[in-house]
Amino acid sequence: MKLISWNVNGVRAIAKKGFIDLIKQLNPDILCLQETKAQDDQVKEALQELDEYQLLVNSAVKKGYSGTAILTKHSPLACTYGIGIEEHDQEGRVICAEFSDYYLVTVYTPNSGSELKRLTYRQQWDRDFLNYLKKLEESKPVIICGDLNVAHQDIDLARPKPNYNKSAGFMQEEIDGIDKLTTANFLDTFRHINPKTIKYSWWSYRAGARERNVGWRIDYFLCSNTYIDKVQEADILDQVMGSDHCPVIIQLAG
Repeated sequence: MKLISWNVNGVRAIAKKGFIDLIKQLNPDILCLQETKAQDDQVKEALQELDEYQLLVNSAVKKGYSGTAILTKHSPLACTYGIGIEEHDQEGRVICAEFSDYYLVTVYTPNSGSELKRLTYRQQWDRDFLNYLKKLEESKPVIICGDLNVAHQDIDLARPKPNYNKSAGFMQEEIDGIDKLTTANFLDTFRHINPKTIKYSWWSYRAGARERNVGWRIDYFLCSNTYIDKVQEADILDQVMGSDHCPVIIQLAG
């Protein structure tokens, strides 16, 4: 089972950049997308050529903003949208697909913003999202993937010192949020398998950051510690273009 997660920064835009052919080449069993920036019908239209997949879509009320999708070759037992809290569920940030062995949750975590205007909201989100995951985990293991909008440790961004407690994505409050996920036994699959590997999943469009690999690792696959033995591989496809993010991937034992 190959699972891929990718913040596409606009599904309609990336669909014009060879996205369909690329996905057919990568051939994931399940593909999770964040920041689709489109309404349900627009997502379906942009992805209509990937007709071998069942498509789940959660779009924001605000048009052209946020949004998530899951494309799966394996029909889920059930699927839900959002985390059950109206304040959080207006922006299409979460889809949960239930399979026989696990729940798969894709998430586009709120960004604190360039002036940190949403940092307080982000902290509330982190608390509520963790509670949501722990309730799911009472039934079966959980795999979480998506753009968590935080670099966890110094190794996860090219310039930790100038960004620490100054930039969205590396504020201590945000780091505390992912710390609470990992201490709640949701393991970072990439770091579990590649403890010292330096790879990034997002680069600013400014100042040639991607060409110089001045990046951040803010896209993740986490999973319940009871399921980590099923994760055979975890990688970041940092050569794949089309968005300011690149895909992240895990391979599960059958």
